[in-house]
Amino acid sequence: METAALTSTPAALRARLPGLMLRDQLRLGRSVSKAAALRDAGAREQALAQILAELEAASARVEARRLAVPAISYPPELPVSQLKDEIAEVIRDNQVVIIAGETGSGKTTQLPKICLELGRGVTGQIGHTQPRRIAARTVAERIAHELGTELGAAVGYKVRFADHSSDDTVVKVMTDGILLAEMQRDRQLLRYDTLIIDEAHERSLNIDFILGYLRQLLPRRPDLKVIITSATIDSERFSTHFGSGKHSGGAESGKHPGSGEQGGGAPVIEVSGRTYPVEVRYRPLSDTGNPGDEPRDQVQAISDAVTELRAEGPGDILVFLSGEREIRDTADALAGAGDLEVLPLYARLSAAEQHRVFQPHRGRRVVLATNVAETSLTVPGIKYVI
Repeated sequence: METAALTSTPAALRARLPGLMLRDQLRLGRSVSKAAALRDAGAREQALAQILAELEAASARVEARRLAVPAISYPPELPVSQLKDEIAEVIRDNQVVIIAGETGSGKTTQLPKICLELGRGVTGQIGHTQPRRIAARTVAERIAHELGTELGAAVGYKVRFADHSSDDTVVKVMTDGILLAEMQRDRQLLRYDTLIIDEAHERSLNIDFILGYLRQLLPRRPDLKVIITSATIDSERFSTHFGSGKHSGGAESGKHPGSGEQGGGAPVIEVSGRTYPVEVRYRPLSDTGNPGDEPRDQVQAISDAVTELRAEGPGDILVFLSGEREIRDTADALAGAGDLEVLPLYARLSAAEQHRVFQPHRGRRVVLATNVAETSLTVPGIKYVI
């Protein structure tokens, strides 16, 4: 009893709070204050002993989360992997960091892993927002695969009508709409110790509101890290919006590849995308040799282009179309070619149908997609684009 009494003083209990999960810190901190205010010595000792038991359980939760973090490695072919040490340093030294990266740089899948390696995701989750549901799910699947863990365990995702995450999840990928809804119930966002706002340059109403809210919240949550990824053209604007970046890594003022930026704004790091030699061909709808002929419609022109590309050699074909109707019409036109696997890709498809484009296959595949395949995810195996 004497040992329990010594370790259950309000001061001793408060000293242990910083190592707990953020929500437990707040909850148990309030409990300690209430217990310390009790006038009856017996009731006070009983309350403090109960808090001690809860604190031990909360400490065990943190240790379990720490042990649940998988071993981390980085695909060497991704540009962001070459800068991971520098990115980690800037994230460690700043509350807000802007990552300006092109498509294919690897920022979406590798940033959560860099944060995990910094020890983030233990006292709170690493929240990772995506503009679209299909991107949230596929990004979570990719991160889980690279970490060698089952989806829904250490890495999970949450979108409207589907929640494959839990309190044990350390990296939670979600749509920005989900984060916006959580803000209404958890004004301090105590579930998270890190937030990655991906594709912020899309500037939806959700993203604008989230960024405005975070700007007001950050002074009250000095422990919260915010990482914003953006196309290079908009990075300066986001840097200025958050202002007063505290980069202590000694990077020169100005913005250039792999460098932090100072000068009153949040630091910016630029990461180039993977580059490949590209040949561009232009196929007009009308025959320039016979100006009097009727122009081909879009579906026929796409069919002709697919025929031309099939003669070029192996490799899958990605076709961008403006909506579901155009996708269905084009799929019907290509259905007669026996050696082609034609797959649609748009947001309203079921999760199982969307997932087909990421599965291994034999033969040539034609993916008919809306701009979701341009702005939110990378379809593997593509060599030709129409």
